[in-house]
Amino acid sequence: MTSPLASVRLRGTELGPGRPRICVPLVASTPDALRDAVAALPTGDVDLVELRADHLDCFTDDRGVDDEVLEAVLRAVETVRSTLDEGVPLLFTFRSAPEGGQRDIEAGDYELLLASACASGRIDAVDIEMFTELAQLERIVNSAHSQGVAVVMSSHDFERTPTREQIVARLRLQQDLGADVVKIAVMPRSAADVLTLLAATEEYARVPGARPAVTMAMGALGVTSRLTGETFGSCLTFGSSGAASAPGQVEVGELRIVLDLIHAAQTG
Repeated sequence: MTSPLASVRLRGTELGPGRPRICVPLVASTPDALRDAVAALPTGDVDLVELRADHLDCFTDDRGVDDEVLEAVLRAVETVRSTLDEGVPLLFTFRSAPEGGQRDIEAGDYELLLASACASGRIDAVDIEMFTELAQLERIVNSAHSQGVAVVMSSHDFERTPTREQIVARLRLQQDLGADVVKIAVMPRSAADVLTLLAATEEYARVPGARPAVTMAMGALGVTSRLTGETFGSCLTFGSSGAASAPGQVEVGELRIVLDLIHAAQTG
């Protein structure tokens, strides 16, 4: 597609038009396991790595984010950053239970956790959930930007696929709220739902000034949406290397082959 999308550069990776970049989520629970997971990443196939902090074993259902937990999280961040190749950017995410994550978290703890990760100087981007309370969301966005950290604003619907108009509206609202990269993941119940997601992506992406968008339909039914971002305007796709973080993720080596084939066909 001919796209007016802006671009965002994170270390050696540019998010924008063209072949979608590949992000691999890390869902290990300890620093040692994270180190092993990074070491096992296929060389040359990974453009960005996401640390899913909600999988860390320092979090329990009845414990808040105290100094010990913060220290453990920042140790995990340091482990991943120091093990990754220098040119590969790191995205920090704590996915809350309502958005499909492993743990729920109090609002104040969520803000503290994300602000601390941004202040560490060791992450390149932070995921902020769109449905965070507005004043808190604005503070986290401002905190990230003041530290030179890009904001990926996200929305997940594990029950259904919103209408085309609703998807576009969410992406535009994320942009208005300060997102550098906008993101939505939905659950399709039919092939028509996948088409809805793809059409909404194309509608959002073709408007001048649109931010880089990351969109996907989850599960086996939605795999097509993870492969066709270059056609419809999604700049990033998530692939698995070991354990997957969401239903429908494709193994990263196979994903790279398909993305390269589509890119060659569309640019050749």
